[in-house]
Order: sequence, then C-alpha cells, then structure tokens
Amino acid sequence: MATLDLPLDQLKQYNGRNPRPADFDAYWERALRELQSTEAPPEIVPAAFQAPGADCMHLFFTGTGGARVHAKFARPKGCSPDHPCPALLWFHGYTGNSGDWLSLLGWVAMGFAVAALDCRGQGGLSEDNLQVKGTTRSGHIIRGIQDDPDKLYFRNVFLDTAQLAHIVMQMPEIDTDRVGAGGGSQGGALSLACAALEPRIRRVAPAFPFLCDYQRVWEMDLAKDAYGELTEFFRLHDPTHAQASLWFTSLGYIDVQFLAPRIRGEVLMAVGMMDQTCPPSSQFAAYNKLTAPKQLVIYPDFAHEALPGFLDRIAQFMLGMGEAACD
Repeated sequence: MATLDLPLDQLKQYNGRNPRPADFDAYWERALRELQSTEAPPEIVPAAFQAPGADCMHLFFTGTGGARVHAKFARPKGCSPDHPCPALLWFHGYTGNSGDWLSLLGWVAMGFAVAALDCRGQGGLSEDNLQVKGTTRSGHIIRGIQDDPDKLYFRNVFLDTAQLAHIVMQMPEIDTDRVGAGGGSQGGALSLACAALEPRIRRVAPAFPFLCDYQRVWEMDLAKDAYGELTEFFRLHDPTHAQASLWFTSLGYIDVQFLAPRIRGEVLMAVGMMDQTCPPSSQFAAYNKLTAPKQLVIYPDFAHEALPGFLDRIAQFMLGMGEAACD
C-alpha cells in the first residue's frame, strides 16, 4: 500500500507525538462546569428558505464567553413529541460554514432532524468575541496560545459542539437515544470532540479529522495549508523554538487524540493514506485511543478530498441507530 507516512502496521500501533498536559482531565472538567453555567435559552427563528416536508430554522444560542453562536436546524414536518426523530449534528471544515439548506434535506428525507453548526468567527453567522493576549495575526489553532489555556479558541468551539448537542437533545421531538455526529476535516475533529464532551452521542462519523497530534504534523514538515499557522507562529514568535515544548503542550489541551478515550458512542472513521493536509499518523493517534466500538475505512490512493462512498456509509451507519422515519 502506497503511503506518505508510516507503514500501515506501524500506523495501527502509533500513539502520537504531541505532549498531553498533566492537568488535561481537570481542564476539561472545569470547562464542562463553565458550560453548565451557561443557561440562556436558545432562540429559534424560521428561515426564509423552506422546503416541502421540512421545517427549516435558524438556531441561536449564547456560548461560553457570551458569544452568539448559530446553527442551521431542519427537521421533518412529522417530527413531534409523539413521534420523536433521530438527530444528526453536522460540523463543517476549517474556515467554512454550515453550508446550504439543500445539503441538509437528504437527512430530513431519511427522517432525521439535523443541526449544522457555524463555528464562531469562521465563515458563517456565529460571532467570536473572545479577547486574548498574544498574536491574532492569523489562524484559530494558535489563538490564545500565549494567554491562559482557558482562552484557547478551540476550547470554546469544542464546548459549542457539546452545547449544541445539549440543546438538540432537550427538544421534545428528538429521540435522545438516537443522536449522531459527523463531519470532515475540522468537522471530523469536532464530531469527535462533541461525542467526547457529550457522551450520550450514539454514533460518530468523522472523515480525516483535523486538530490531532500537532507536533507530529510539524515534524513531518506538513505545517502548511490548514496547519500553516503553526509554522507562522514559530517564525514570528519563537524562531529558535526555545519554547517549543511549552507551545505544543498548550496545544495538547485542544488535541482531539486526548479526548478520544472519553467517547462512548460507536465510531465510523475514514482516512486517506495520501493525505498531506492531515497526515494519516495524526489521525491514527486519535483512532488508536478510541476505546468505544470502532471501524476504520482506509482509502489507499486518496488524500484530503471527497472519499467515494463514504457519505453513503455514514447514512447507513446513522440509520442503524434505529428506525429513522418519523410518521
């Protein structure tokens, strides 16, 4: 099998390079307590876009730090407390947004309610009001790295995914036992983070997850494209790498590989073995730490791109949570 990374047998044993902060578990328990104190009710507004058989709505909620966070929410018209629907939480790629309404309707047609998050401060309607010390020249990965770890940008995005899950699961028309999460790249990472922070998530379907094993990406000289801000940060703020251990340890708080063991739901993951954006070893670092039931689909000749047939596999995987159709 062709690969730009370690041989497959070594990838299956690979355990990651990025340091794990000593207080990682306490960090996230503290973060979840903060999330629980965020009590403002969500606001649901009918969308201008509507389609036969679907109710399409904008969902706004107040996230950590007071940020106003947005998600598109669509559900089958038959969804009700008497006929609750399964739900899917969908997360977009880096710098993107929740996409067009049309992209949600296939799920609605299969009987799912679907919530698609706009990550704060990226390409959608969610607002990022976090004030941090240090560089804000570019990039979300390193935002807050020179400040308190509680101000890391992705800490708050990870919490937004869990808060969205809480909100959807509180809806009387949603079957709480049949809620899944998925996405690709950043969306893959966020689906894993969501399931780690909200253990009631039943099934998780990430494709080539981002935000894993930062030090490995840098050591492979692949800190470019989506990870390019790592190189820029070092060039501008630590050109001799005198504090490299400090920076990578700080990034460990938002390294999905260390959240993976918290996941209880079943995982279906895909990796392209020629991926130079999120190298396979960084993804295996997370996959190998999963203790929940899991399966991995390997695409030997594919990179960070659409993976033929994987969306269909996700659909069947999510339908397997139970009878999906709402009467």
